Amino acid sequence: MIWGIFKRDMCHATRNVIAVIVSMGLVVVPALYAWFNIAASWDPYGNTKALKVAVANNDKGYKSDLIPVRVNVGETIISTLHANDQLDWQFVKSDKAIDGVKSGEYYAAIVIPKGFSADMMTLFSPDIKHAQLKYYLNEKINPIAPHITDQGATTVVNTIDKTFAKTIAQVGLDLASSILHYSQSPQMAEYMRNLNGNLTTMANTLSGASQQVTSYSQLLGSANDIVDSTGKLLASATKAGKQAQNALKQGKSGATSFTSAGANVTSSVNTALDQVSGAFDQVAAKVNKAFDAIGKDSDTAASQLATLSEQVSSGESLYDTYITSLNHMRESVEQLPDSDSAKQALLEAIDREITLLEAAKGDSQKLAQQLKDASTQVTQDTAAAERSRKEILNRITSAKQSISNVRDDYATNVKPKIDALASTVSTLISQTDSMITQLSGTADGLDDVTGDVGTNVTSIRSTLGAIAKKLDSSAATVKELITKLETGGNAGDGNSDGGDGDNDADSGESDELRALATANASTLSTLISAPVALHRVSVYPIANYGSAMAPFYTILSIWVGAIILCAMLKVTISDREKAHVLGLGDTLPRIAGPSGPGNASRWGLRLDHEYFGRYAIFALLALLQGTLVCLGDTYFLGVQANHALQFLAVGWLAALVFSNIVYTLTVSFGDIGKAVAVVLLVMQVAGSGGTFPIETLPKFFQMLYPFLPFPHAIDAMYAAMAGSYGNEYLLDMVYLALFLIPSLLLGLVLRKPVIRLNNWVSRNLESTKVM
Repeated sequence: MIWGIFKRDMCHATRNVIAVIVSMGLVVVPALYAWFNIAASWDPYGNTKALKVAVANNDKGYKSDLIPVRVNVGETIISTLHANDQLDWQFVKSDKAIDGVKSGEYYAAIVIPKGFSADMMTLFSPDIKHAQLKYYLNEKINPIAPHITDQGATTVVNTIDKTFAKTIAQVGLDLASSILHYSQSPQMAEYMRNLNGNLTTMANTLSGASQQVTSYSQLLGSANDIVDSTGKLLASATKAGKQAQNALKQGKSGATSFTSAGANVTSSVNTALDQVSGAFDQVAAKVNKAFDAIGKDSDTAASQLATLSEQVSSGESLYDTYITSLNHMRESVEQLPDSDSAKQALLEAIDREITLLEAAKGDSQKLAQQLKDASTQVTQDTAAAERSRKEILNRITSAKQSISNVRDDYATNVKPKIDALASTVSTLISQTDSMITQLSGTADGLDDVTGDVGTNVTSIRSTLGAIAKKLDSSAATVKELITKLETGGNAGDGNSDGGDGDNDADSGESDELRALATANASTLSTLISAPVALHRVSVYPIANYGSAMAPFYTILSIWVGAIILCAMLKVTISDREKAHVLGLGDTLPRIAGPSGPGNASRWGLRLDHEYFGRYAIFALLALLQGTLVCLGDTYFLGVQANHALQFLAVGWLAALVFSNIVYTLTVSFGDIGKAVAVVLLVMQVAGSGGTFPIETLPKFFQMLYPFLPFPHAIDAMYAAMAGSYGNEYLLDMVYLALFLIPSLLLGLVLRKPVIRLNNWVSRNLESTKVM
């Protein structure tokens, strides 16, 4: 029965030319639908160079006060975009760019503001500003164009970022290279030598300054002691002044004894000087004795000479005592009134006497030193010892003469002046009385001053100590800098000590710097501007965008083909066809009842025979549709198909499943079934995941996704094109085939109640005289 129905359908479909043309059209139209869509989307992103995007540069540039180099990032962008063919860049004024976007002449516009370069250079200042490009976009021209132009704008931003980073890096590397080359030049070597010399001088100066500050601190310490002593002296002076006033009352009575006292002083001086002169005679005798013993016992002679040196040195205190006495006398004389005629003459006589005493003291000191030197020479060189003996004896003679000069000068000049002074003592005592009274008041005021001075001196000494430490620290820092410069210079010359680990490390660092600076600056700056490169590894690669979209459009065209078949072919069998299949002539007997599905079942033509008999031609044409569209994809358009037979098998299975679903809906519900098929088409276009990932779709479509045939057919076709992960291909084919179960269940089992419902709907529609 099924074969009979299919055979008559084939005869009717090929009976005339029109029927053949229509049948061919039913097979070709779905393929054309798929091919046009695939070809149109073959490489859409490869043709973006025709999209017009305006670029306007208003950047005024930037010039640093520190580095007089003009920077204009806007000009760099324009130069870069001239070499970019991703979009059709139009370089115009800003007003025209904005107006062109509004009118639709340009899809988008990028405007570079005036302060763009200045804002970018704030990267090196504390107040950083984010440089911004103005991006104008016309979103009503095309739904996809904004996304493409967005990609172009992103490309511009990335280009700016990379260009800016590359420029900064290249400038830095060029500067480092120039510095390195300059550091190896003879001029730099000379500068380094001069610098080291200047730094050495500076370090020595700092050290000397520290020592001077330390000396000043010590001097202030001594001054502090003097201030303390002065305070004590002033305190005692106040007390002594009161005692002096009492003593002055007795001074007048003692003035008459001044002359006799002067005579006694003269006698004492003469006696002391005679003793010194006699002592020199004894020293001369002992010197001769010591030198005479050199040949016999040099050590004993040396010891004797050393002893004589100490004796002569100890005798110097006599000179000091006498000089001190004269100084005291001089101070007393200075207190006399200037009107006293004897004052100036006595002062001159005392000064001359002090000078002679200091000369005599100097001779004694030289004599003591020569004795000391001779004590060390007698054991070494006999000839030198003899010379020292003569020099010592001559020095003794000179010392005796100095003593004689002192005695004579005292008797000739000082003594007469002292006698003359006696006559003015009374006047001096009278004047001293009032002077002591004034001194007592002054001493009381100065007592407080000395205390404050002592406190201030202590504070100053503490400050000077801190300054000395700072100077020492600065000197150490400068010396350390000199060492580093010398080490760096040696490392730069490649002369490092093999045994010195620090020098080896410095040399290694210098070598690395030299290698970095001598490398290709452009290559290094490019690496710094884009340190991370994206290495794309395709898993199950697809050749192009057209191939990627082929499964969606192919499966969609097969469903459209099934709808076209049901729209053009009859899904029900007439009673005349049933009669011919049963061999009953041109009509069924009247007993068959009204025309409709299942009315010939009493003669053996069951409902399932009618279902499969008429579906056979639908299935044949659907297989031809699937075959043509899949072969055209592969061999006409060149769609990627790593497994061509599997690709074709998906088309066959999809054709059978889709045609059966649409056929069953049409058989069961008539024109309403066709409408349901169109609704299912719309739902699957949106929710199949053929264009956008299912995860990006609304929740409703994500829930509906597994219960639609499109996703499984598309996934199976992708697996045939690029490769399958495990049993992915077979599972998707099984899931697709499972949709035949509800379709056959509706067409075979639920057919009868549905038929009655469909007949009732049809009668009501026909009663409207419109539907």
